[in-house]
Amino acid sequence: MNIIESVLPALPYIQIILSILLVAAILLQQRGSSLGGAFGGDNFSSAFHKRRGAELFLFKFSTGIAILFVLATFLNILT
Repeated sequence: MNIIESVLPALPYIQIILSILLVAAILLQQRGSSLGGAFGGDNFSSAFHKRRGAELFLFKFSTGIAILFVLATFLNILT
């Protein structure tokens, strides 16, 4: 039995979970402010901003989840 054939029944559920994670990761990011801005903090010195710590993790996490979501979608289309 092929690995792809064993994943096919669970693929819609995997796509739902990935989409929820992707939406949550994107909504937690705010453009032009630090991660504290998402929780009510204010940051006026964010003109030249470098991602650090949790903000960098959230950025990389959302990129990884987006790639996995696209791969799962292509897998669903091809089968």
